[in-house]
Amino acid sequence: MSIAADRKAEVIKTNAVKAGDTGSPEVQIAILSERIANLTAHFKTHTKDNHSRRGLLKLVSTRRSLLDYVKKKDEARYKALLEKHGIRR
Repeated sequence: MSIAADRKAEVIKTNAVKAGDTGSPEVQIAILSERIANLTAHFKTHTKDNHSRRGLLKLVSTRRSLLDYVKKKDEARYKALLEKHGIRR
């Protein structure tokens, strides 16, 4: 499940580090978190959708890799991201 263009623009705007920022780890993690939340809601009604579940696991893995990168670069940014998006670790 992808997110709508207007919702994606809003997520980018709220998490951008500077103007025009779409590639920073903070923005990427925010977009992935939004997609993960959408898929999690999808699975509440479609419990046997195993093909989408595989995609969800891939999204979670990608977000985990980005979080590991941020943790390696700056511990404070990492903790702020976990707090902001409600990610358990």
